[in-house]
Amino acid sequence: MTRPIFVFAHGAGASSSSAWMAGWKTRLETLGDVHCFDYPYMAAGSRRPDRLPALVSAHREVVQNALSSRTAPLILVGKSMGSRVGCHVATEPHLLPAPVLGLVCLGYPLVGQNGQLRDQVLHALRVPVLFVQGTRDKLCPLDRLEQARAKMTTTSALYVVDGGDHSLMVTKTQLKRSGTTQTDEDTKVLEAIARFVTPLTQDPI
Repeated sequence: MTRPIFVFAHGAGASSSSAWMAGWKTRLETLGDVHCFDYPYMAAGSRRPDRLPALVSAHREVVQNALSSRTAPLILVGKSMGSRVGCHVATEPHLLPAPVLGLVCLGYPLVGQNGQLRDQVLHALRVPVLFVQGTRDKLCPLDRLEQARAKMTTTSALYVVDGGDHSLMVTKTQLKRSGTTQTDEDTKVLEAIARFVTPLTQDPI
């Protein structure tokens, strides 16, 4: 299997150097080469995200740079907003140097601030998607995600973090009840990502 390139995008409120992103970068590096980046507004020190076209353009440029020195299977990974922008990037393969083989959405923000369902881009996708969602994530109620997945034309999978919030963090009560730790839960997520990514990145026989 060729080691894939993961282009890993942050969420709206924390940069690529946040502790959460750094932790997941380290985990993903056990599966492939990871390229993290900051969207322009974050790099400029602003708290207000750029408009979607600017986010998509910046994300696409990072993909192009990540593949400028070598060819490798491309997987887009995103936290919240970064996963949604990655979905938009994947819908325009003609603008990329290589096809996106899969998307990993960590806490997809299905419901906007105004309660509007943001599933249009999911319907436009033609590449496999893995959703990793916590049961306490108010931005992605699992019943509404299932409704959205039913309308998707591409293959999608779902890994549920029982008791997890929008950042996949499990409550202490739930951890005690299940006899696990947050590290254990993160390891299970990583294993789910590996099961999703491996068939997509295997070299043809």
